[in-house]
Amino acid sequence: MSSPVPHWRWHILESAADLDPLPPVITEELAQDGCNFVVWRPSELPAGCDTSTGTIRREAPPGRVEAEGRSPWSDANPSGYRTEISGGGRRLRLKQFLYDWAFPAADHPCLWGSDARPYEIGEGRVVWLGTDYMGHRAASARMARTTVELSVLEGEFTDEELVALYAALRPAVPEAVPRVLATPFAELSYWARQPAEMVSVPTGVFSFHRRDRQHEGDWVAAADLPAFLTGQGVPLSVGAYRADSAATFGDGAAVRELDVVYASASGGELRLTAQRTGGGRLVFPPERDKHPATAELLDLGGRPLHLGYSDARYGACDAWWQHPDGHELRLLGSSGTGLGRDAFVDLVTELDAGLRLGGRAGTLG
Repeated sequence: MSSPVPHWRWHILESAADLDPLPPVITEELAQDGCNFVVWRPSELPAGCDTSTGTIRREAPPGRVEAEGRSPWSDANPSGYRTEISGGGRRLRLKQFLYDWAFPAADHPCLWGSDARPYEIGEGRVVWLGTDYMGHRAASARMARTTVELSVLEGEFTDEELVALYAALRPAVPEAVPRVLATPFAELSYWARQPAEMVSVPTGVFSFHRRDRQHEGDWVAAADLPAFLTGQGVPLSVGAYRADSAATFGDGAAVRELDVVYASASGGELRLTAQRTGGGRLVFPPERDKHPATAELLDLGGRPLHLGYSDARYGACDAWWQHPDGHELRLLGSSGTGLGRDAFVDLVTELDAGLRLGGRAGTLG
């Protein structure tokens, strides 16, 4: 019998006061020890580009400090890695991090509102090309859970060059990949571990924002997860996705929503949100959020299934429906070659059939 893969552990500063005033230059390989995500390095650069310089933002407990590169909208200090690639009068930036304060908006949050286009980059992954919130030509992909964002800072790059750059990304420390993927989301997530201010961000095709500014999720310990979900009447697996983490979100003493993260062996994710009918922040019928997408109204066992997706082949999909036991549900999916419209509807159907929320004395009743 093989031994279980050890969970990933990384270096965390003791205080926000210990943060570097300027992010230090460091290679991807050395940066991996300070990051709660898989760090990727480019194995090939676009033609004429001959310089690649990486810097790290180290993780620290919450606290506002005068440090370049820290977020102005939160006191959180999660880790991140930035690579600037340049040469021949052209320049672009790669930014890597674990997008963990909410489910990534339509799976490419930096392109929110942009008519993004997906391209396959191997191993079931896709990269999205579009325009970022700064008006720059940009791209975004999720790779083994890491969000890898690109922004063109100077000059022009073709679609083919950007897709090739993503396809040529390789793990800086290959042995770190299985350890990061074996670590529950709740143990990786900065917001699950630290009392940092939450940020209201879009999450999918339909509108759902957690507007509370304070950290409010109560995450279940990994050892307790199977018993907890069984007690809630929630399946431990959906297709190739296994329950990874769960949290309850409330208002004082009252639980309003249950979130469950399901993960595949390669790092693909599903995110389930469940609430008693009318008891949480899922509002039916759902309203479209401000992002280009397709929306359909389907039939799920005689009940309406509201389905939205960025691309029929690759997702990212967003489904809302009501269960006859008196609960309302939402399932979000990351994008990929196996998570298009039809495959996602099959997952929703399987999940709906396996739910027993109304027959248990669980957190949601």
